[in-house]
Amino acid sequence: NDLLSPLFQATVEATEEAIYNALFRATRLTGHGGTTIEPLPLQRTLEVLRRYGITPP
Repeated sequence: NDLLSPLFQATVEATEEAIYNALFRATRLTGHGGTTIEPLPLQRTLEVLRRYGITPP
């Protein structure tokens, strides 16, 4: 359906943006027992993706 296609595309883009925000805009989290999780480093991740040709240079 041509009318739903833009809606589905918008849903895909919003979901993708939410995932990126969750991965790269997170802050350090220390949980039970002192376990600490660091956010994914954006610049390092981009370097790795570029190395494997996944993102434009």
